[in-house]
Amino acid sequence: MYVLIVYDISVERVTKVHKCLKRYLNWRQNSVFEGELTEAQIEIVKNDLRNIMNNETDSVLLYIARDEKWLRREEMGNQRGTTSNLL
Repeated sequence: MYVLIVYDISVERVTKVHKCLKRYLNWRQNSVFEGELTEAQIEIVKNDLRNIMNNETDSVLLYIARDEKWLRREEMGNQRGTTSNLL
């Protein structure tokens, strides 16, 4: 599955969320991550985020598609993150 996660998290938790998502996905720009995950990995990420976020003040959006080819991305301006996975 191809996943795009966008979040609006309180300042005191934003670093924890960033570190959590960086383990699984590619950072694209402030508060945006994307990449390929299995269904099991999606559930792990969601559980990790639930343990960090405050449901009263924080917000996380997950956009999930079967494959990246079903998404069209257009970039404008300064490219912040990269999706390359160099080993």
